[in-house]
Amino acid sequence: MADEVDLILAAWARELPDVDVTPLGSLSRVSRLAKHLDRARRDAFAAHELEVWEFDVLAALRRQGRPCVLSPGELIRATLSTSGTMTNRVNRLEARGLVIRQPNHDDRRGVLVKLTDVGRDRVQQALADLLAYERRVLSAIEPAEREELATLLRRLLAPFERA
Repeated sequence: MADEVDLILAAWARELPDVDVTPLGSLSRVSRLAKHLDRARRDAFAAHELEVWEFDVLAALRRQGRPCVLSPGELIRATLSTSGTMTNRVNRLEARGLVIRQPNHDDRRGVLVKLTDVGRDRVQQALADLLAYERRVLSAIEPAEREELATLLRRLLAPFERA
């Protein structure tokens, strides 16, 4: 079964027959799949009145377990964002009642960000919809292939995560 990437590879092979374009076969598919998944995530989260970045912050807090609290620095690391960006994000989430700021008793100058009950419910509902969609996507391959895919993608991702 040919796909759009096969057409791209064939065109490059025709136009540049001496150039090895085989890396495009895998990585262009990963890139295209990422774009489709990003669209689906936006749709799943929008159904719960969340942006992708809002889900990321709320999910990072929810994964901590009760009391669902992290410092802004921990949120920055968990969401791969910057300090200024995180301040803006926390402000916006706090204005919507999805998080609250609390004093950090271990660092009097610092604050902690805590997930509210409304935020917890919202992120859990959005996660349920996302997981249902991702299960449908992965149903195209067998369970053993899913494990193999996860292993291979982990190996490809590792150098970027270490940087």
